[in-house]
Amino acid sequence: MAPQKPDFKQIDRVFDVRANEGFVFQYGGKLIKAVSREAPGIRLSFVIKAEKKPNALRDGQIDLDIGVLGESGPETRMQTIQRDRFVGVVRADHRLSSHETISAKDYAEAHHVSVSRRGLFSGPIDKALEIIGLRRQVSAVVTSFPSALSVARTTDLIASVPERQTAEARRDMYTFPLPVETEEVRVSMMWHPRSEHDPVHRWLREHVRQLCST
Repeated sequence: MAPQKPDFKQIDRVFDVRANEGFVFQYGGKLIKAVSREAPGIRLSFVIKAEKKPNALRDGQIDLDIGVLGESGPETRMQTIQRDRFVGVVRADHRLSSHETISAKDYAEAHHVSVSRRGLFSGPIDKALEIIGLRRQVSAVVTSFPSALSVARTTDLIASVPERQTAEARRDMYTFPLPVETEEVRVSMMWHPRSEHDPVHRWLREHVRQLCST
């Protein structure tokens, strides 16, 4: 006999979802709206932490982990839900916004705001520039992509951010392809095996998948 489908209207439950600020900015409201439409008793608690401890799922501290994921426990279930690429962004009246194309030289000679939870001033983009003999000037480092865009919106700095995850935050700004090759950004969703066949948890994962594939 097939298991009975839960009555989502009657479920009273909290899910702790670990995700970065960019994901919450772009998808948080849409996910809350979709979930509450079918299950008004389900509440989402978005947990944003600087350190991604792999035992958080195992210990039951969180129910779902979303982002560019690193080390995880050997038993953890993981699925790619989105592939993204980095783009450059400046305010609408920035001097570069009038350029039809932005060269690697123009990009490197401008000043930048970078994103690093560990406060690093150098990363994959800088390595790509070094290969072609260029170096950019990073004037500031912030901890999230929405923060980087907020800085770029009110200064002459360039923010380099994932394209799909920042669509809302980039509104009314000038976006251009990076003039150097960088690795694809792969966003994944991770959960503990004990939640694998939980029908409500599986239902939540499906909502996340649908949102990120749009």
